[in-house]
Amino acid sequence: MILSQAGFEVRAVLRNGEQLLLTLIIPVVLLVLFGATSLLDLGPGRRIDFLAPGVLALAVMSTAFTGQAIGTGFERRYGVLKRLGATPLPRGGLIAAKTLAVIAVEAVQAAVICAVALALGWHPHGDPGSVIVLLLLGTAAFSGFGLLMAGTLRAEATLAAANLVYILLLAAGGVVFPLDEFPSGVQGALELLPIAALAEGLRDVLQDGAALPGTPLLVLAVWAVAGLVLAGRFFKWE
Repeated sequence: MILSQAGFEVRAVLRNGEQLLLTLIIPVVLLVLFGATSLLDLGPGRRIDFLAPGVLALAVMSTAFTGQAIGTGFERRYGVLKRLGATPLPRGGLIAAKTLAVIAVEAVQAAVICAVALALGWHPHGDPGSVIVLLLLGTAAFSGFGLLMAGTLRAEATLAAANLVYILLLAAGGVVFPLDEFPSGVQGALELLPIAALAEGLRDVLQDGAALPGTPLLVLAVWAVAGLVLAGRFFKWE
């Protein structure tokens, strides 16, 4: 039942043009636009080496947070979650199915983004296992707060808030704009954001060949625990 529901969730995302734009097309466009041109000053080093990890982090946020928050919020509004909760699939199974669907969509995103980045001359380094740990921890962090938003706000408010957070974190989370460009006081605060921690952690591994980066992992773990605990406490199915 869980796998069947997960398959339905994946197909629903891939058939939704707006979701597909958010989760796949926008990250790829940003990667190509800023990777193949000099519109932005990305600091020393090769542009694609800086951009590819950041765009991977953006893809995780777009699926686990923005897309999941909006989709779940409208499912809650129209009573879909209430009806699913009354089926033989338990509520824990529904959460597991949504989690599997998010991971499956992220796998597609990662494959496409990595293929485009490699075509642009990207040469990643580091341990793939460390990358997977960072991506999974980032997924947990974003999913918790996405579900928290979807389970506590009205669907329209979730739509507006999720898109606003997406834009703000895209601009100030170290995805395509280096955090070094911000004032030192602001930079320290921005480094504590989950998107910044994920992007910088991925760069530490893929660009510098580092092992598991301690500070980004700690930041992501704190966000993951906080988000999942709050979502479990305050999420309302109706």
